[in-house]
Amino acid sequence: VIVSRALPDVRDGLKPVHRRILYAMNDLGMTSDKPYKKSARIVGEVIGKYHPHGDSAVYESMVRMAQDFNYRYMLVDGHGNFGSVDGDSAAAMRYTEARMSKIAMEILRDITKDTIDYQDNYDGSEREPAVMPSRFPNLLVNGAAGIAVGMATNIPPHQLGEVIEGVLAVSENPEITNQELMEYIPGPDFPTAG
Repeated sequence: VIVSRALPDVRDGLKPVHRRILYAMNDLGMTSDKPYKKSARIVGEVIGKYHPHGDSAVYESMVRMAQDFNYRYMLVDGHGNFGSVDGDSAAAMRYTEARMSKIAMEILRDITKDTIDYQDNYDGSEREPAVMPSRFPNLLVNGAAGIAVGMATNIPPHQLGEVIEGVLAVSENPEITNQELMEYIPGPDFPTAG
């Protein structure tokens, strides 16, 4: 349990809290083409149905998903004060609004087509995805950081087009060397262009 919460799943690049936020937003119809809704509504849905932890942990995770300096490709489209690269905090959840970003919708696309397994939530009253049917390698694209007991990860983000080219190269030649793969994916691509 500790490992699964602290480290992302390689299949969709998400930790459970991020998966639950996106799933709740999908359930609420908060797609990129719909109006924004209050962040507090999303947090309430997540902690009520899927994530029986403090509301601040869920909101802070959602805020990070909306910050262009934390995510190479933001998964949440935030409206309002979601903090700054200088360390300014986001406004309280009652003041901010959000919806899924366009690329986040690609993580959930085909979720209703029997593409993934579901599991019981914390009290068995709801079902939630065990993993998302992501249509792109989110772990490589957005990277991840996490610390668990006796292990840690810190994967930098990469440019989406380069990663797709690299995936195609690996599918055409499974024996590709690291050096050859670096012709397609030369290095990380950080959100702040660093």
